[in-house]
Amino acid sequence: MKKPPKLSGQSFNPQEALLGLLKEKCPEAFSDGKIDVKKLKATLGESVDVNGERYGLSWAGKNDCFRHIQEPTTATLKPLRQKSVDFDGTKNIFIEGDNLQALKILQKSYYGQVKTIYIDPPYNTGSDSFIYPDRFQESKEEYMERIGQKEEGHLTRDGMWQKNSKDNGHYHSNWLSMMFPRLFLARNLLRQDGVIFVSIDDHEVQNLKMIMDEVFGPDNWVGTIVWNNVTDNNPTNIAIEHEYIHCYARNKSSLESVWKSRSSDVKEMLVKVGTELTKKYKDSGGLADAYQKWFKQNKDYLWPLDRYKYIDNGGVYTGSQSVHNPGREGYRYDVLHPVTKKPTKQPLMGYRFPEETMKKLLEEGKILFGEDENKIIELKVYASEYEDKLPSILTLDGRLGAYELRDLFTGYKKLFDNPKPTAVVKQLLSFNTGGNDLILDFFAGSGTTADAVMQLNSEDKGQRRCISVQLPEECEKDSEAMQAGFKTIADIAMERIRRAGKKFANTDAGFKTFVVDDSNFKIWRSDLKGPDELAAQMEMFIDNVKKESTQENVLCELMLKTGLDLNTSVQKIESKTGAYFKLNGGKLIVCIQEGITEALADKILTEKPDKFICLDKAFESNDQLKTNVLLQMEQAGVDFLVI
Repeated sequence: MKKPPKLSGQSFNPQEALLGLLKEKCPEAFSDGKIDVKKLKATLGESVDVNGERYGLSWAGKNDCFRHIQEPTTATLKPLRQKSVDFDGTKNIFIEGDNLQALKILQKSYYGQVKTIYIDPPYNTGSDSFIYPDRFQESKEEYMERIGQKEEGHLTRDGMWQKNSKDNGHYHSNWLSMMFPRLFLARNLLRQDGVIFVSIDDHEVQNLKMIMDEVFGPDNWVGTIVWNNVTDNNPTNIAIEHEYIHCYARNKSSLESVWKSRSSDVKEMLVKVGTELTKKYKDSGGLADAYQKWFKQNKDYLWPLDRYKYIDNGGVYTGSQSVHNPGREGYRYDVLHPVTKKPTKQPLMGYRFPEETMKKLLEEGKILFGEDENKIIELKVYASEYEDKLPSILTLDGRLGAYELRDLFTGYKKLFDNPKPTAVVKQLLSFNTGGNDLILDFFAGSGTTADAVMQLNSEDKGQRRCISVQLPEECEKDSEAMQAGFKTIADIAMERIRRAGKKFANTDAGFKTFVVDDSNFKIWRSDLKGPDELAAQMEMFIDNVKKESTQENVLCELMLKTGLDLNTSVQKIESKTGAYFKLNGGKLIVCIQEGITEALADKILTEKPDKFICLDKAFESNDQLKTNVLLQMEQAGVDFLVI
């Protein structure tokens, strides 16, 4: 008797997909279902190097990284409405749980969908913590029992986390083994024109560059930004005043040849508007008023160039920059104020260019004077001359991140160590995101990236979406965060996003919260071999849905395992014949109720779905009914799966 196929409970495995593609394109390279290296070399010719000695980075545990990558997870995401803001309306997502499992869970639904990833991972300074074992073939309860650690459902530092001390012989290897599989899976989620930014400091900057070369390919290195973020007075030989941000592309050839931020777009708009207004009002008067009115109407779009508020006689918007000499000794001469005819106030270190150059600038009308001679003059910078590029050296006080948190959490000075300033993330995102682009941060920390995305959307009317992932690592017992009532880092991040979101109107400031958890379905244990154990499992699998599972949780898991994203539209249909859910506009129909009838199957067929999923137990051992429904679905061209 013909039976419908069953839905796999495991996460999407990109290696299996790649293997399938290779079998399709190079079937001659396979022997008994396995890749034959000699045949593959013959097929690809000189492109294959079988020499064991080659340039690359190796470390203790690297082979295990590939096992972790290829090992699927049966875990899922379960919605937490009580921790969410505008769950049914928002497009933003917050995931509480281990980011490696989260990345595996997201593979099928978000493969090739993310425009930009920004992460600020542990820097491996000797005091960082790491998730200890990346194992997914055991349940959370089994794992916690094995390590003897469980406390109110949170991950404890002495259990899931292990200090990576510099005294450890595998100090660097532990960090690399933690980062490599996460970067590998993150790459799969990027669009072809997507990029990833990774913050790091001197401890692992070289090793990170090498593993990113291996994961993304050296040809896809876009560049490394040096962030001058602090004046460090530490008692070392060289004061460390910087960090780094590595940038890699999924496919560098798919990137725009030149990255232009929104500032560049505004520049073009300013020049165009300046020309139009000058032409319209120059002879009739009222030019200044027209400029002021236009600026007021468009101020939300002008934040990158808010200094372009001056106009010259030609009507072109200009900004200004200092004329002082940045060195120890500049040029000294008098510049007369055009109204008072008195020498203007000189910069402390003199002018930065010779007197002849100043005379030329004065003749060209490029010097901006104050109301009188007591204000230092400035050099006009025309909007048409302005070039806004992502710099390789970024100067921004790193303490701004802590100040932002203090402003949001009044009365608390240090809820989180070294949060990144939103200005840094905004600077990166402003060059290659817009519209409804998807942004991912799987080391969310205090929630800086989600905050930055909301700020950008508020400023340019964008609809960017953000996925944040943060492990519920417990706050230190004596920390200010714990005293403030925050049990985990994830709790801090969610509250930060809630508070920051209240500042923005007409912007998606909500987030759906999900937790990484065990599957809603009972998972067959292949490691149980004894007859009593097998008999117990078979008895258990008469009903493979866990008793505590809710319909919403089951529906969410099916969405992820069929490749639908977490913002897919869901509509519940209730009729006399039974209830079912229409997803993605009716392309997928899911029935979670028990007791399917022919009448209900007929009703579902009238919806003309592409796919129909239901519980196997819903047929109540009526194989004839199951076969009839399968044949009906096949005849109608509907893909029918049972769980």
